Amino acid sequence: MTLKDFLNKNDRFAACSGARLTEIREGYARAEMTVTDDHLNAGGVCQGGALFTLCDLALAAVMNSHGKLTFSIESTISFLHSAVKGDVLTAEAVEIYNHHKIPYLEVKVSNQNSQLICAFTAVAYRKAQDLEIK
Repeated sequence: MTLKDFLNKNDRFAACSGARLTEIREGYARAEMTVTDDHLNAGGVCQGGALFTLCDLALAAVMNSHGKLTFSIESTISFLHSAVKGDVLTAEAVEIYNHHKIPYLEVKVSNQNSQLICAFTAVAYRKAQDLEIK
């Protein structure tokens, strides 16, 4: 089983939200989600938690792309433009600094028109333990 298949299957919250990984390579990941009625807040735009979940899934893929169990310890998101129903969102995550214990990562989410929706940064903790893909 690949890391992409493992995370798409076992990150159940992200799967329930409609987020899915489409590409993973060492230091890079891409995830996608189409905004539906279920993602909308009371103001009629995509709820921030849905955007955070999409970013967090892409982040998990990048953090763990080196084969070591890695968890986010701090994340920040900036909402730059609203996403609306029907938008196809793409989150691209990159490892900016591949420290052996405390990597730093960035995720940018854009819609189908290449409009930047949000920017997400994170610091992670990489354990010595190998990631077990089952």
